[in-house]
Amino acid sequence: MAARRVKAVVPTARWSRARKALHRVRTSMRRSAVDYFRGGGSDWLVLVALLLTVPALTYATIRQPLWCAPESLVLPIIAGGLLLRPASLLALYAAAAAGLIVQATALDPYPDGAGRVTPGTVLAVAAVGLSGLLVAQFRSRVGVPWRRGGTMLFDLRERIRVQSKLPSLPRGWHREMALRPAGGQSFSGDFVVAARTGPGNRTLEVVLTDVSGKGMDAGSRALLLSGAFGGLLGSLPPHAFLPAANGYLLRQDWAEGFATSVHLVLDLDSGDYELFSAGHVPGLQRSAATGEWEEKSGEGPLLGVYDGGQFDPVKGTLRQGDVLMLFTDGLVETAERDLSEGIDRLTGEADRYVATGFAGAAWHLIESVARDVNDDRALLLICRD
Repeated sequence: MAARRVKAVVPTARWSRARKALHRVRTSMRRSAVDYFRGGGSDWLVLVALLLTVPALTYATIRQPLWCAPESLVLPIIAGGLLLRPASLLALYAAAAAGLIVQATALDPYPDGAGRVTPGTVLAVAAVGLSGLLVAQFRSRVGVPWRRGGTMLFDLRERIRVQSKLPSLPRGWHREMALRPAGGQSFSGDFVVAARTGPGNRTLEVVLTDVSGKGMDAGSRALLLSGAFGGLLGSLPPHAFLPAANGYLLRQDWAEGFATSVHLVLDLDSGDYELFSAGHVPGLQRSAATGEWEEKSGEGPLLGVYDGGQFDPVKGTLRQGDVLMLFTDGLVETAERDLSEGIDRLTGEADRYVATGFAGAAWHLIESVARDVNDDRALLLICRD
């Protein structure tokens, strides 16, 4: 009986050790895969896989030249340009060149040209290889693998969108914002940051900023500034916000580092507001009593131009039915249209939405006033029901 128990224990112990070894291998492979797809791991596994495809494609071309042309060698080269580092990519190119030599030796006798390796074939493969090498060198210099580059850009875009969301307002108030980047891009030099501040969160502070440049060129600076402005908003008294933002922008020392901005401080109980401006286009207030639009603009220099600028607000009150509209210059000013003409057109279109309480008006106003303008456009509406 004892001998049987010993024999039974030995296979069990061996099976346990084998399971532990398998678990270690699985864990190591998973960790290597995660590191690779994050851009920090070795690419030897991918290199081996792509190197094995080269002789496979070479053999398939020799056997079936009509179905597998010599140009099929660009497939592993394209994949290598996306997956491999430049040093590993050179090894793949050497294998592809050897494959072309073998194909040229084996297929040259075909009189009808089927599957022949011509000078055009070599040029096509070489051009794809050069493009892949340039892409790999760019990824290596930036330090962002292709698998993460798109994800990173998507994340940046979503962060800008989340930071531009307006907080909910109490009953009796309506707010909405629309943002349209230049050229249909995903990144814009216009952004909004907003927060409920003050005792009981009864004060709405909104900052609408237009960074110099447009689209992708201004998107990175807009992301940086939106994070900084969001941190300053509510942490400083309203009169100190634009001077602090101006100092922050000056410290960046950008070659094209100026911006315009408008800072609204609105009391949600009384409707009284202050509007600070840093070289921004004027805001517009529509009075429900008269039906007329009035320009509202504080005084202050551009952000990032010189230190010590003074920002003096303009004060006003939103009564029942009044509307306050803030926007960037891309909405009202173009090379063919000056600022006053653009404002007249905007207010004329906005009057069409008085009966509906301006619900859904922001997006439609941009569509009707500045649909095909090659500039960033942003529009903010705040209405008191």
